Amino acid sequence: MYDITIIGSGVSSIFLAYTLLQTNQKVLILEKGKSLEERNCALDQGGVCNCEVCGKYYGFAGLGKSEGKFNYSCDFGGELAQKVGRENLQQLMKELDDLLCRFGGEAVQKYSTVNERLVKKALDCNLQMLTTEVRHLGTMLSTKIFQRLYNELSSQIEIRFEADIQNIKHDNHLFTLNTNLGKFESKNVIFATGRAGTEWLKEQCTNLGVKQGKTRLDLGIRVEMKEQQLRSILQDTFETKLSYEYDGIISTTYCMNPKGRIVRKFQEGLVMPDGQNFREQEASTTNLNFTLFTPKYFPSLKEANLYANEIIGKINNCSDRIVVQRLGDLLSGESTTNEKMKKNSVQPTLAADYGNLTTEVPLLYLNSLQGFLNQLEEFIGETIDEDTLLYGIDGKFYSPIIETNSNFQTSLEGLYVIGDCSGVTHSLSQAAASGIYLGKYLIKKDQLLTKEIVN
Repeated sequence: MYDITIIGSGVSSIFLAYTLLQTNQKVLILEKGKSLEERNCALDQGGVCNCEVCGKYYGFAGLGKSEGKFNYSCDFGGELAQKVGRENLQQLMKELDDLLCRFGGEAVQKYSTVNERLVKKALDCNLQMLTTEVRHLGTMLSTKIFQRLYNELSSQIEIRFEADIQNIKHDNHLFTLNTNLGKFESKNVIFATGRAGTEWLKEQCTNLGVKQGKTRLDLGIRVEMKEQQLRSILQDTFETKLSYEYDGIISTTYCMNPKGRIVRKFQEGLVMPDGQNFREQEASTTNLNFTLFTPKYFPSLKEANLYANEIIGKINNCSDRIVVQRLGDLLSGESTTNEKMKKNSVQPTLAADYGNLTTEVPLLYLNSLQGFLNQLEEFIGETIDEDTLLYGIDGKFYSPIIETNSNFQTSLEGLYVIGDCSGVTHSLSQAAASGIYLGKYLIKKDQLLTKEIVN
């Protein structure tokens, strides 16, 4: 019998479990994937995935072992501030950063994207600059930190890998989990499966009578341009996150990589362009890349995934096809060809098919991008080079929003949902903060119950 069973071992689970080390409650973590040192997938080296359970997305630390980028912001990366309050979230993020540093995160400096002069200038250009403090660990350091956290956790709580949970039953205030590793009973169950466990979570919520709400999907064009063109707004901030409103919809830049390159991202059975930071490369480039994401909401996860497949799947054409077009060609309504690319001053860092995005991508995303680039030109005080490259199309996927109270408890007492699988957080920092928050609540709840029993 366990007091608390956590399903999944991504960042929300890890920081929840670490917080729970302060209590005497018996805690179990069940993880579908493998331990950190055994997480190996050919996708990480640009190959083809042949994992039975993909080591890139499943396993201890989840996507936290990728670039390990922690944005300490209340303004993007999720809606956690609406649930716990801005001041509370800021304090949780400070505690999170202290923990990361305790396990080795101080090896990289935290930097800030705050620049009041640029914030005002952006507003004058009909752009909003979203600022944050950032602790960008990088893949290697992130892996070391999470391995140290694993060593700490596994010495005090039980962690079981390659756990396949067939079903969860609830009766008489007790949860029974039937798995390939046997049957487990627990007073409380916490879903912390991340975005990768969405389909499984949907099935469990249906069986337990827990409601799931609308689903968000972000799609957008990835831009690769001369790094020097944005140097004036990056020299003091390293990374700039800008929002632009078009036709009542707010689009936001994501994953800006000065001197970085573009790589293929494999997710949800789709292939998309993704940015790689120069710290993760053997050599830097003279380019800069980012995606301008535009959100769209759907009544269900099925409809969101269908929409993504209709667009990205068509581009992929049953392969890893990605389309790239020169900005100048997009503006003139022409296709990009091999001959044009030979003379292009911005050379692609990702091998992609030259073509015409207007035949591949819905106008919503192209119109948003063109409007944004027009305002960006005003912001930087120069024309965006027509040799800038546009890749179609990048995607950011979210879990359906699950109805929970202020303490992440669902309508079923003792059942909680945290991290990205809750639909409330969309970033490493907010997911981790949700784990710390719930851990504190469960400790307080246990102390009150103990006090009542004693009295």
